[in-house]
Amino acid sequence: MRRPPGFPMLTGRESLVRLIGKRRRFLPNRHSLLSSASSLQSCLNLGTDESGKIVSLEDRGVLSLPERKVKDSGDGVENGECVLKTAVSDWVTCPVCGKKVRGGDYSINLHLDTCLARGTKRKVTQRTLLQLNFSPQPKIQVSPFELDLEQSTVHVVRNNPHEDSANGGHEVDKIEIGDGLLLNGCARSFGSECQLARKVESASLSPKKVAFHSDIGVDNKDIFGTVVETFIVGRKFSDEKELKLGMAISLLREPENVKDPSAIKVLSADSGCCLGYLPRSLAQYVSPLIEKHCLSFEISCHGTIPCGEGKHDDVDSIKCLWTSILQEVEAARKNPPSMTKYQQNFSLLIHEVLNRSSNLFTDDEKLFMESFTSLSDDSQRLFVRLYSRKGPWFRLSNISYPEISDALQAVNELSGKGYMIPFDCTEGLQTDEMMGILRVLTISELREISCMPKKKGSQNSRKKDLIASALCSYRDGLCPVLPSVLLDKAGVCVKISPRAETVFWRAERIFFLNGEQDLSTFLLVDLGAVKYPTYNCTISEQIFSSRSQLLDYEEAIEVAQLMDESLDENHANQVLRCLKIADSRVDLPSEHVSRSSIPGSEAAFISCFTASWVYSKVILLGISYLERERRYPDAINLLKQLLDCFPSDGRRGYWTVRLSINLEHLGFLDESLSVAEDGLLDPWVRAGSRMALQKRVLRLGKPPRRWKIPRSFEITKWKIKEVHVQGRPLNCEMGQKSRFYGEDGEQCGVEQLALQYYANEGGCWSGIHTESGIWLTMFGLLMWDVIFSDVPNVFRTKFQTAPLDLETDSFYLARKGLIETHLQSIQDGMAEEILITSWESHVGTACRGVNWDRHSLSELRAAVTCVGGPCLASLCRLLSQDYRTWSSGMPDLLLWQFHGEYRGEAKLVEVKGPNDRLSEQQRAWLFVLMECGFNAEVCKVTPPPPLEPSTRNIC
Repeated sequence: MRRPPGFPMLTGRESLVRLIGKRRRFLPNRHSLLSSASSLQSCLNLGTDESGKIVSLEDRGVLSLPERKVKDSGDGVENGECVLKTAVSDWVTCPVCGKKVRGGDYSINLHLDTCLARGTKRKVTQRTLLQLNFSPQPKIQVSPFELDLEQSTVHVVRNNPHEDSANGGHEVDKIEIGDGLLLNGCARSFGSECQLARKVESASLSPKKVAFHSDIGVDNKDIFGTVVETFIVGRKFSDEKELKLGMAISLLREPENVKDPSAIKVLSADSGCCLGYLPRSLAQYVSPLIEKHCLSFEISCHGTIPCGEGKHDDVDSIKCLWTSILQEVEAARKNPPSMTKYQQNFSLLIHEVLNRSSNLFTDDEKLFMESFTSLSDDSQRLFVRLYSRKGPWFRLSNISYPEISDALQAVNELSGKGYMIPFDCTEGLQTDEMMGILRVLTISELREISCMPKKKGSQNSRKKDLIASALCSYRDGLCPVLPSVLLDKAGVCVKISPRAETVFWRAERIFFLNGEQDLSTFLLVDLGAVKYPTYNCTISEQIFSSRSQLLDYEEAIEVAQLMDESLDENHANQVLRCLKIADSRVDLPSEHVSRSSIPGSEAAFISCFTASWVYSKVILLGISYLERERRYPDAINLLKQLLDCFPSDGRRGYWTVRLSINLEHLGFLDESLSVAEDGLLDPWVRAGSRMALQKRVLRLGKPPRRWKIPRSFEITKWKIKEVHVQGRPLNCEMGQKSRFYGEDGEQCGVEQLALQYYANEGGCWSGIHTESGIWLTMFGLLMWDVIFSDVPNVFRTKFQTAPLDLETDSFYLARKGLIETHLQSIQDGMAEEILITSWESHVGTACRGVNWDRHSLSELRAAVTCVGGPCLASLCRLLSQDYRTWSSGMPDLLLWQFHGEYRGEAKLVEVKGPNDRLSEQQRAWLFVLMECGFNAEVCKVTPPPPLEPSTRNIC
């Protein structure tokens, strides 16, 4: 099965997949939604024939009117519903996802293209993030320092492993430091304890009592003899698998750490290997004591070793930092290591959702969620573990986690409280459940099922084939004892209950407000893999004003998932059912009332959390599906429906272009022209869509249809400078990315070939192939303070990389004064200073559009200097006003050259290969850049012309 070159993915599919996020294992409304689809009022009048091909019901003499009651006459029409029987023969197994696909070559290739485009992302499972850092860590006890003491003692004690096993089954290394802060030092074993000493040479400081705004006050008396505890975290980065008694230990600041400049690394003093890190919450206060107050300590096994001088001219600051350390330690004490991090995160999620959005849950649901904290630790951990996995069924014999002491007892408790459902009997077992349980068996166990037909050469059968064979035998009556055989083979199996699945999925969605983040987001932060920006969350309006609105939104997400699954399976009939549901519900009257009560500046992004908005994405995907099947009349009806239901939406430009194109496909040229002309009057039609409509008006509006060209079309007459570069091609096939031999003889793409041309023959330009990447990075850095400024309701969780209104018009309107003031500073030549400050303050912090790894600070400084303040201010204003429209389609290359140390010029180049041409969005960008004063051009790479016949003969 070969994918044809250039086979496109359906428009809107990728966006819908992001909206859905991780697919739900249980859809509570699946059957009711699909069964009611045929009775809904919809502009679609389509069905599928016996081969699975989409046909018009009128062409078959079948009307799917809700009021029509037709008895089954054997022709597939029953009780007013069109029941079109689809053949299940000619199934093909997809080599990428392993699913069964039916249909012709075109449909099969489409499914393969979707699988390849989606990619095979590795799922975050219990053996990746969840397994990294949650076994109890080596514990370190750290005591404060005394400013005027000459010597202190440190003890390293190995806890009794038998005592530890009673508290969790793990040994803990405890380091007790009396009157001394372990900063840089070593430890050596003397039996079960080790004595260490350190000396601080400093001027004597007089005691001074300080008042702090906290529950913990500190004076000199409090510092003496105080012992605090902490842990070595970040064991993922450790070079040593375990800590050994007597190992020499030292601590080292790591200011170059992009995730945390205050990081303090725990090292093995002998080998220099990393053992982990001090917790970030503690390191942020310990680090200034080393850096700002120049406190340097060395731990030795024998006596006192002087190691430098300290500056103690700011006693109040030192005591304040120590107070913060004590507060962090106290917070850690309240959340002891017996509560694993992922368990703690899940409890936090429940607590936050119930505090902020309790009105969206019934009393029973709230009691159910609150009861989670009353479960035993083992039960809580097991539930979170299994909830984060794919499932749906899990074999009890395979459940083994080091932090869960008794999995069977946890399963029994969770089953009794309604969090899990066990499979321990065969009564009422459905086919779908049997399939799930069959999947937990090994291939050898599947082959051993005695009731399965034995085929020659079946030893090499795939697991999917064995499961399908077993189910087929059960359905055909050849293996009626399959449920009993499954119980014997698999033993006790469990799955998350539908109630728990529904309630906690809802809580996750309310907490994160998207489908791309889940519990693993907490873990990425805890492990230091992701650092989110700092901002204030000021919430005065709820996203979901009522429970009914939330339930409508959830049901719309279900329809979107059904649509995605149907396209995966190439199930045309189910695709049409989902499309009918979306078409009948896209304009819900209840949402008009809710939207009208929201302020205009907030309605734009809050509307993205409505059922109508989700249904519009389903319809857009359905339109692309119908266009591929050449069902243009139905696509036209759906496009008109979208344009009527969403009068203020940034997607209106694309919808209008498609409507005009589809009308032309049917030969309605006058109507197609009128749609294009009306679209140009729509303020929501922008950028590339506007260029496409102008182009259509010029082409369709020739005399005698139209005699005059509007003045606004003058921009279409602008000439874009073109540069032609010849290269020696490697391939010239349509649909494949062009490859050439570069000037150095190595293979390269057209962009690299163009960079080589501009670096030599084109004028000694330096540059990079970046497209929109570097511009979005510069926008994020230059406008950081604006993006994360205090605006109500746009920041709702601590896991956001941008405000919710960034891709709406309200972003600029809500911050107009601040934005214009900031842009004036950029225009006046402050851009490089703003860039450097932002980079140094926020390096490594996640921000929408900012790529810290791809672009270096030197490249960004060169670009900012050579582009110039006025051009940068114009570009940042454009992105501020309409980030969604202008965040894609920028030229491929950014080139620069310096004229002196602080002056230069820049050039933007769009590179096109032999069989490539400018898209309307790229053309719109080039016109806008030229209007803003940028030097922009198109570089066309072509193969050399063929030799003349006479030249060939001579050669």
